[in-house]
Amino acid sequence: MSRFYITTAIDYVNSRPHLGTAYEKIAADVIARYKRLRGVETRFLMGNDEHSQNVFKKAAEEGLDPLTYCNQMEQEFRRTWQRLDVSFNDFIRTTEPRHKAGVTVLAQRIHRAGDIYEGVYEGWYCVGCEAFKQEKDLVDGKCQLHPTTTPQWIREKNFFFRLSKYQQPLLKHFADHPTFLQPDERRNEILRLLESGLEDISVSRAGQAWGIPLPFDPSSVVYVWFDALINYASAVGLGSDDALFEKWWPADLHVIGKDITRFHTVIWPAMLMSAGLPLPRQVFGHGFMTFRGQRMSKSLGTAIDPIEAAERFGADPLRLFLTKEIAFGGDGDFTWERYDERYNTDLANNLGNLVSRVVTMAHRYRGGRLAPAPGPSDRLVRLAAQVVTDYKRGMETFAIHEAAAAAYRLIDATNELIAVTSPWALAKDPSAAGHLSQVLFDSAEAIRLSAVLLSPVMPSSAKEILRRVGAPADTLDKLTFDRDGCWRADGERVLALDGPLWPRKEQTIVADTPTTPPARGTSAPGTAAPGTAPGTAPGTTAPGTAPGTPAPGTSAPSDRITIADFMKVDLRVAKVLAAERVPKSKKLLKLNVDVGAEQRTLVAGIADAYEPDALVGRTVVIVFNLQPATLMGVESNGMVLAASPEGGKPALLSFEQPPPPGTRVR
Repeated sequence: MSRFYITTAIDYVNSRPHLGTAYEKIAADVIARYKRLRGVETRFLMGNDEHSQNVFKKAAEEGLDPLTYCNQMEQEFRRTWQRLDVSFNDFIRTTEPRHKAGVTVLAQRIHRAGDIYEGVYEGWYCVGCEAFKQEKDLVDGKCQLHPTTTPQWIREKNFFFRLSKYQQPLLKHFADHPTFLQPDERRNEILRLLESGLEDISVSRAGQAWGIPLPFDPSSVVYVWFDALINYASAVGLGSDDALFEKWWPADLHVIGKDITRFHTVIWPAMLMSAGLPLPRQVFGHGFMTFRGQRMSKSLGTAIDPIEAAERFGADPLRLFLTKEIAFGGDGDFTWERYDERYNTDLANNLGNLVSRVVTMAHRYRGGRLAPAPGPSDRLVRLAAQVVTDYKRGMETFAIHEAAAAAYRLIDATNELIAVTSPWALAKDPSAAGHLSQVLFDSAEAIRLSAVLLSPVMPSSAKEILRRVGAPADTLDKLTFDRDGCWRADGERVLALDGPLWPRKEQTIVADTPTTPPARGTSAPGTAAPGTAPGTAPGTTAPGTAPGTPAPGTSAPSDRITIADFMKVDLRVAKVLAAERVPKSKKLLKLNVDVGAEQRTLVAGIADAYEPDALVGRTVVIVFNLQPATLMGVESNGMVLAASPEGGKPALLSFEQPPPPGTRVR
C-alpha cells in the first residue's frame, strides 16, 4: 500500500480532553508512526467537533460567542496533543469552510438520491450524547453513557435519512469484508444490530442557528452527528479539492471509541453508499479507559488530565503504559499506583538500567567503542528475528500491546544474557576477550533494535537510546524498518555515556507500628565507626529476637537506643549506577548511586567481596544523612549497609523485590 489514511474521532470542545480521550489519540499515533517507519506515506487526521449544542451552551456560560470559545479550546486541545507528542498531519474543525463545503456536497448528493425526506420525529433525546435514543437503549429511563441526566422527550419536524434502506447492503458489506470492523466483539455487536432491522434517522435540527445550514432548507441546520461524520472526507478535499480527495479517500482506518461504533459502521457507511462514495476500509472500536474501575468521564468526575499524567514522568512513559498495559480493543484501568509501578519496572529497573549497564561496561572494557565480533550470540539473533516477526504481526493487526510486548522480550533476553555471561568476570580473563566483545556488541545491538521497534511508542526516548548505543547520527531522525528493523552486525559503534534515562519514582516503606524493628546491617571490615569515615553501617539489635534478649554479637539491653534515636538515621534505598576501585586501596570501592531525587558518590569498604561491574544495577541501602568525609582523596556522601560476620566478607543488604531509589527504610 503506497499510502495510509488514519483518523480518530473528533472531540467535543465543551471541556478539555481527559486521559480516555488521549488514549485513543496515542494509540492512533503509534499506528501512524509505525506506518511511516515502514515507508508508507501516512496522513493522520484529528480535530474538534464544534457544532454541538453542549458547546454552544458552554460558550454562553463563559460569556463568549461560540466561535471565540471554540478558537480558545482549539489551543487547549493542540497543547495537550503536542505535550503527548502526537504526530497528526492535519487538524480539522467543523466550523472551517472546507468542512462546510464537504457537508453541503454530501447532503446534496444524498438528497438527490432520494434518501432524505421530511417528517416528524418524536422520542427520547440524550443531551449528553446529543443523540436520539430508543426505549431499548435506556436503562431505568437513563442513557447508559450519561446516567446522571434524564433524556428529554422531543417532538419536532426534521429531515430524515433512509437508513432502513441500507440494512441489506450493509450486511453484504460486512460479509464481503470480514475485517471491516475490529475487534470481533464490536463486529458481532453491530451484526446483531443490523440483523434486528434499522430505523430512519434525523439529519437536521429545526430552530437552531449554531451549525451548518441544510443546503435544501436553510432554516434547518445539519444534525451534529451527521455533520461530524463527514469531517473524514471534507478534511481530504470533499467539496473543495478533487485531486486531494482522489489521492486520500477512502480512509484506511477510523480509530474510534466503542460507544460510537454504530455511527461509524452503520450510519456513516450508509451515507457514503447513498452518495455513491467508497467506504472506509476499516474501523477499529477501542474500549473505555477507566479510573479505579469507573469509566473515565467528565460528567462522572473520574477524568484525569493527560498533561498532569505526562508531567509525572514525561510523555513517553505515559505512552508506553497506555500502549503496553492495555489490550487495544478492550477496556483498560488506570491508577496512579499501577502507573508508578510499571514505570519503575519497565523503564527505571529494566530498559533504563540495561542501557546504563551496557554503555558503562562498553566504556570500562572497550573505551566506549564496540566492533562486531566474529561469532554473534545465536540465541539473541534467533530471538530477534522472531521478535520482529511478532512485532510486525501485532502492528499490522492493530494489536499494538502485543507489538510492545514483543520488543520487551528482546530487552528481557538481553538482561538475561548479561546475567549469564557476567562480562565483569570475562574482563579478568585475557583469553575471553573475544567473548566479552561479542557479549557487549550483541547487547548494544539488541538494545538498538528494541529502540527501533519501540520508536512508534516512545519516539523521543527511542532516539536518545539509539544515540547512546552508537546508532549512526544520520539515521536518528529518519529510521526505516527495512534498514533498521532487523539485526545488524555491521559497523563500529561509539557509545555515549550519560546519566539515568528514567529516575525512579520515590515511594516510602513505613512500618505497621512505630515499634516494628527497622532493617539494619553491621560494620564491614576496614570501615570506620559511624560519624567518621563512610563505608558500611554499624551493627545493631537483630530484628525478631525476644524482648530483653540480645542477639549474638549485639549490644546489651542497657545500650539500646530509643525509636526517637533511630529515627534520626535516614536510611534510603539506592541503586548503583557505576562502580570502580579506589586507586591504591585494596578494600575501597567508589560508587555512584541513584537515590531518587539525586545522584551521589560514596566510598564503601567492600572491594574484597564484590567486583565493581557486578554491583552496577544492584539495589542497596545507604545512610542518607551522614556527614561527608574524604577517603583516599574521594569525598563520600553516605554509607552502605552490609553485614560482616566474624572473619567473613561483607554482605550487602538486599531485597526480594527492590523498591525504587529514594525509598525510606524504617
